[in-house]
Amino acid sequence: MSDILVIGAGVVGLAVGRALALRGHAVVVAEAEGGIGTGVSARNSEVIHGGMYYPEGSLRARHCVDGARRLYGFCASHGVPHRACGKLIVATDAAEGAAIAAIHARGIANGVEGLALVDGAEARALEPNLACVSALHAPGTGIVDSHALMLALQGDIEDRGGAIAFHSPVARLSWADGAWVATVNGDALPFDAVVNAAGLGAQAIAKAIDGFPPDRIPRKILAKGSYFGCLGRPAFARLIYPAPVEGGLGIHLTLDLAGRMRFGPDVEWVETEDYAVDPDRAQAFARAIRRYWPGLPDGVLTPDYAGIRPKITGPGEPAADFIIDGPAQHGLDRLVHLFGIESPGLTASLSLAEEVADRLLA
Repeated sequence: MSDILVIGAGVVGLAVGRALALRGHAVVVAEAEGGIGTGVSARNSEVIHGGMYYPEGSLRARHCVDGARRLYGFCASHGVPHRACGKLIVATDAAEGAAIAAIHARGIANGVEGLALVDGAEARALEPNLACVSALHAPGTGIVDSHALMLALQGDIEDRGGAIAFHSPVARLSWADGAWVATVNGDALPFDAVVNAAGLGAQAIAKAIDGFPPDRIPRKILAKGSYFGCLGRPAFARLIYPAPVEGGLGIHLTLDLAGRMRFGPDVEWVETEDYAVDPDRAQAFARAIRRYWPGLPDGVLTPDYAGIRPKITGPGEPAADFIIDGPAQHGLDRLVHLFGIESPGLTASLSLAEEVADRLLA
């Protein structure tokens, strides 16, 4: 048995901690804040993605497809509220139609099951309030209570003797006498292995490691996404996504498990973490939404919440793949970093956790 430190108690850090605990290791998940999932994991769309957006063979594609399968099974076995409500990715003109056809082909290559291209009439038969010329139907897409998911992951860790240490920021990591020594609240604590799953703080953790090659630390690019709630009864039974835009998947319509509609996220490149939602952005949201829902009533959008995507590429650059930086890449024993784990990180979490455990203990 090894003593393993996982840094970050978001959904990915908790999934990694669980995977390692299930393999019989003594796990401590160190979290700088006072609760689980207070960062990226608490500020997303809570969607179980299918895996059709990402390049064939990429980590994002592989772990999204495998992660969705694992996540549905985990939610069913652990009583985590979820629903496979399905999704329509819609095209409102011919150019978007070509983009959606390419997403369909990519999804088939990635092994996403059940995908079907439908014309506008078929899409409206599924969702009468929808306006589009064509759509990609993804019946396997779903929604999940992300906090209940994280609580279940925490429960599995603790059931196997692991612990979550709150208010425990890791200030430094150094290698001494065959162990990683973590400085936490002034104490020096030895561990056999370390996983950096700190999300927005992952680069800062890497910089705090004695001897870690600085050229292996990617840039941290902050992409803010705001969400707006929607007053009134839901107009759709499925998630509705437009064609993707630079930096994100477009202002889409998601549902929570009570059926309430919300819209977002948009993309706003920022320099610092700021989670305030500007009410004036509602006008741009309304214009985007009315392309696929012309019947959106005036005055029903209300500021809800915002999140920050931990990107490693910026405006005008191709979206980067997830980075799993392990001993084979950086040359330091028993250390794995996770960088750029944005969407579909929640969906991919259980699958990512298995690869991290494999690389850490190889």
